[in-house]
Formats: sequence, structure tokens, C-alpha cells
Amino acid sequence: MKSFMVIGQYVPSRSPLHLLDPRFKLLFIFGFVFIVFLANNAASYALLTIYSFSFIILSRLHIRYVLKGIAPIWFFILFSLLFHLFFTKEGELLYQLGFISIYDGGLIKGVTISLRFLLLIMVTSLLTLTTTPMEITDGIEALLKPLKKWKVPVHELALMISISLRFIPTLMDELEKISKAQASRGVDFKTGSWKSRIYAVIPLLVPLFISAFKRAENLAIAMEARGYRGDVGRTKLRKLQMTKLDYMAIFVVLALAGLFFWIRE
Repeated sequence: MKSFMVIGQYVPSRSPLHLLDPRFKLLFIFGFVFIVFLANNAASYALLTIYSFSFIILSRLHIRYVLKGIAPIWFFILFSLLFHLFFTKEGELLYQLGFISIYDGGLIKGVTISLRFLLLIMVTSLLTLTTTPMEITDGIEALLKPLKKWKVPVHELALMISISLRFIPTLMDELEKISKAQASRGVDFKTGSWKSRIYAVIPLLVPLFISAFKRAENLAIAMEARGYRGDVGRTKLRKLQMTKLDYMAIFVVLALAGLFFWIRE
């Protein structure tokens, strides 16, 4: 299961996307999330799709690997598509069979919302695939640094976010081990009614939560043993610094953003 989950994993490489400043990548992700919801025609959605797959190519990761890694959320994408397809009664009637009726408004809304969801997951997963947890921590801390004036624990917040992302593949790996152990004891997760499947998941959740709490406790003890005291008196081995590649990326992104707003209706 861990191999099918890319969110939280880091793939070492020397691609242009890996070499970008983490502050720029974080700001770009926030901007992309905002822009995706402003798309309102086929041209704008096509441009965003080209954006997303271009970023995957620049990261030197296989497109099949990224799409395979977001397999766990395909169910929600398909559910969103079918929900709007069958329950949104807008526009002209395209097809009707008994009580099932499909309208062009429901089809358009289902496709656009599902595509938004897919593009968001693809682009945000590239952040952890091309950025180490330490870089993400430093980037978030640098962006939130002005909040220190109001006594906001910026360093601690950035560290919590970084650790949370790092633990996603670890917990997925732990979940796979527990599910195999339960299956070897005769627990069936794939057959039976929905009610029986839900009850079968309970033996997975209890040991998973216990394992997560143990890992958190061990991590806290290890950090305390190494003298971690937050950002008090803390220095950095590597300081974030913008390069020519970052400035080129900013220019390209701004140009593409201008093109996006120009082709919108």
C-alpha cells in the first residue's frame, strides 16, 4: 500500500523542480489551489491540465508513477463525477432510462469538479515528491516568520506540518502490515455485506492508532534526548536563497497566470 501512496514521500533527483526554492513551491501551490477554482471554460481547464503534466515532466518522474500514487483517491473522484451526473438536473436532457436522467449541466459540473480535484491532488503531491521534509519545514517557517511578532510558534507549527507529511507513508506501510496480519488470521476485508466490511476495519484501526501513538512518543523522546528546544538558539546549516532558476520560474508562472486570466470568459 505504501508503494501506491505518493503523498508524503520524497524521490531524490536533480530535476529543475527539485532545485527550486521551497518557499516558491509553497507559494505556487497556494496560488494554484486558488486559480483552479477560477477556471470557467474548456480552454482554462485545458491550460491547467497542461500546467500539471508539464510540472510532472519537469520533476523527471514518470506520469504513470504519479497517477498510480493517487489511486486511493480515484474513488472520491469517480463518486463526485457520478453524484453530479445523476443528481444535478440542469440544462438539456441528454439521456433518460426509467428514473435515471442525465442532463448536460450535471455532466459538465461532474467533469469539471472531478478534474479540479484530480489536478489539485497531482500538483500538491509533487510538493512532497520533490521537496525534503526539512526543506518544507524551512520554507513554511520562512513564510510564516512575520507571525512571530504576535508570539505565534512558527517553528513548532512548521515542524508539526512536516512531521505529519512524513508520517503518511509510514502509517500506510503500517496499515498494510496490520491488514496482512489480520488476513492471515482469517479476517475477510473483500467479501460480505458493507456492514460486515465496516466491522472488519475496526481491528485495523485500534492497532494502527496504538502504533501511531508509540511512534509519536518515540520521536518525542529522541528529539528531547538530542537537546531539541524549539527554535531557541537554533541555527541552520543551509540557508534558503533564491537562484536564477527561481527567478526564471517566477517569470514563467506569472506569464502563464496572465495567459490563464486572458483566456477565461
